[in-house]
Amino acid sequence: MAKLPRPEIRTELERVRADLHQLLDSATPADLERRSDGTRWTNEQLLFHMVFGYMVVQRLLFLVRLFGWLPPGVSRGYARLLDAGTRPFDWINYRGSCAAARVYNRRRMGAKLDRVIASLRCSLAAATEADLARGMYFPTRWDPCFTEYMTLEEVFRYPAKHYDFHRKQLTLSSLRG
Repeated sequence: MAKLPRPEIRTELERVRADLHQLLDSATPADLERRSDGTRWTNEQLLFHMVFGYMVVQRLLFLVRLFGWLPPGVSRGYARLLDAGTRPFDWINYRGSCAAARVYNRRRMGAKLDRVIASLRCSLAAATEADLARGMYFPTRWDPCFTEYMTLEEVFRYPAKHYDFHRKQLTLSSLRG
């Protein structure tokens, strides 16, 4: 049996999965409706946004694989184009998480993350060392966890950083003290 690449990424996937379930299980309805710290989202909307970071990675895997085969200038230009659209992106990112949290709410987002993580684990298992080393340029104005150039391996690591960044903004009772 082949060794699965990057066991620490698999460990991070499981850590976040378990943490989200614990947060959802311990949160009261009042906790979830309370505003988060430093965002305009409620805790429930922010929790969905944290899950959404993993959903985004499912799509980014395709893009990184595609751009990883093209000359670097192509993804650099694409990243610059996306950075130029930061203002509409920010609006869509905010409003989209508000709306999507109604569908992937406290009762559904845990199961959604479970499915997404299962998919990411399969993608990681199928990735070769050469795949993990390819990368592309990213729109750094879109997310503080994006770096200018990210390899596929770094993209697999991104959602845990994004999750941990936003977890500090939650105002759930279980996180106080």
